[in-house]
Amino acid sequence: MAMKIRLARGGSKKRPFYRVVAADSRMPRDGRYIEKLGTYNPLLPKDSEERVKMNMERVQYWLDQGAQPTDRIARMLEAAGVLAKKERANLKKGEPGQKAKDRAEEKAAKAAEAAEAPAEEAPAEDAPAEEAATE
Repeated sequence: MAMKIRLARGGSKKRPFYRVVAADSRMPRDGRYIEKLGTYNPLLPKDSEERVKMNMERVQYWLDQGAQPTDRIARMLEAAGVLAKKERANLKKGEPGQKAKDRAEEKAAKAAEAAEAPAEEAPAEDAPAEEAATE
């Protein structure tokens, strides 16, 4: 039997609440599970201790039995220090689109032109001030 440690959704519409469960991977998301291991409430602030609660002894037991955590559960276990952090590929999701790149290049070019123009005028203004200060 292929075991998973995953989230089972509860709560009402637009008010999610999840149970962390050990379930057979062939069962539906909110269907039958073998054991409830904890809860996750995404509506609470990220620094709240009530946001994620897990029975770490039972989680460790299921991991030792060969249960595979889902991506979200793996991140929670990494934050708790149970699993080692692993590298993830973000592919191109974080990279800006072509139009955003073009706008950034235009903005950089304008900033460079603006920086050069006052730099040329500044020494001419400083020179008379220095002469006046020496007299």
